[in-house]
Amino acid sequence: MTTPSFDSVESQASYGIGLQVGQQLQESGLQGLQPEALLAGLRDALEGNSPAVPVDVVHRALREVHERAEGVRRERVEAMAAEGQTFLEQNAQREGVSSTETGLQFSVITQGDGPIPSRQDRVRVHYTGKLIDGTVFDSSVARGEPAEFPVSGVIAGWIEALTLMPVGSKWELAIPHNLAYGERGAGASIPPFSTLVFEVELLEIL
Repeated sequence: MTTPSFDSVESQASYGIGLQVGQQLQESGLQGLQPEALLAGLRDALEGNSPAVPVDVVHRALREVHERAEGVRRERVEAMAAEGQTFLEQNAQREGVSSTETGLQFSVITQGDGPIPSRQDRVRVHYTGKLIDGTVFDSSVARGEPAEFPVSGVIAGWIEALTLMPVGSKWELAIPHNLAYGERGAGASIPPFSTLVFEVELLEIL
């Protein structure tokens, strides 16, 4: 296959569209897709050609690959949820870990003596967020700048923890998926049904 020169705006835009479509297909979880066949379908559509494969066959094939992808996704999220539950059960046995009625777990690293925020407050915090395998997905500490946000504007596990923490405290939180991002996850860094671990330092109420 001849490599395009990409020396015109049209060729660059065309490549960009192809790149976006390819990324979306990769993220979709569809397995076994063949680039040559994909390009043939794209070319036939753009050039107004008759489909090389009967439409009913195409629909049946699409349904099958989507069902396969959904099965793989379901297995992954079920495994993720089970791993999170096991982690929480083990974490609950650690010395110094407290659990609330909702399932939030926390341990006190440093206990402050300042006021406790309400849901109506804005706060400034430092935090590091990890998956249960230790992968850091976000950190204000690494960025070198505290985060500021309304207490009511974050995930349920954070809201609950912040409305228990005195200013000056640093706590470690273990947040079940139903108090975090649940079945949706959050982008590529937080898969669906992820239990999350945060180290949170409450610096001040704004």
